[in-house]
Amino acid sequence: MGLAVIILTHNEERHILRALASVAKIATEVFVVDSFSSDRTVELARAQGATVLQNRFVNYAKQFQWALENAPITASWIMRLDADEIIEADLGARIRDELPRLSNEVVGINLKRKHIFLGRWIRHGGRYPLLLLRIWRRGHGRIEDRWMDEHMILWGGQTVTFDGGFADHNLNDLTFFTDKHNKYATREAIDVINERHRLFGRDVDLITEEGSRQAAIKRWIKERLYNRIPYQISAPAYFLFRLIFQLGFLDGKEGLVYHGLQGLWYRFLVGAKVEELEAAISHLKDPAEMRAELRRLTGLVVEL
Repeated sequence: MGLAVIILTHNEERHILRALASVAKIATEVFVVDSFSSDRTVELARAQGATVLQNRFVNYAKQFQWALENAPITASWIMRLDADEIIEADLGARIRDELPRLSNEVVGINLKRKHIFLGRWIRHGGRYPLLLLRIWRRGHGRIEDRWMDEHMILWGGQTVTFDGGFADHNLNDLTFFTDKHNKYATREAIDVINERHRLFGRDVDLITEEGSRQAAIKRWIKERLYNRIPYQISAPAYFLFRLIFQLGFLDGKEGLVYHGLQGLWYRFLVGAKVEELEAAISHLKDPAEMRAELRRLTGLVVEL
């Protein structure tokens, strides 16, 4: 059967060896797709036997789709893994034992991702389990073409869910976290503006039998409800919902920091950036001019 693991990297020397070690017993092929790191990421990956490809980074979706189309994959199954994620031993054993036994009708596997923040597993606030489609049969999946919140699109069969440890555990500090989420906020703002103005192509909806239903429901709530409420109201309300009704307060002081940053500050920042960018293009009528102005303001390659 075989399992090919694809990992996107940029300056991930702190995480790459850990990620590679976590899939060493289940992967028959490992492809590290690097966007020209300036640290030892490429050297370390090659030393562990990974095939390293390099490509200019535009956004995660385009980079991952480039990997699907250009990596010399021969395995029957493909796994998407971020450099700061880990497949723990129990999940690895299940993948190794059960993947060859799946019927031909099964073309995708959801995993239950947990988030480790400041050394603590964030179990509440709606953060666990996050069901993500991360393994699929070659030829049955692609990634959504979006700037943020990109998921896998699957076709041609059914999905199953594997239990077991699958962790997002970034080892960098809070400065890195806030800088990364500041950039995420700009990308998500671009997606929101595109949803409103149709400035470039939008991908298909996630709501399919094959895809992750949890992701589809969250997408629908965000686009049809949340994004239509003023962010000055929606961001604090979302934070309180996570903290109180989804029991985020049980995650302790680390959880308060996480839910405060990711559930309040980040959501507020996205809304503020949408408002800022909307004001900047409000005098323009031509979609091409709007795209050019958004590209000038954000530095992102916003195009058809």
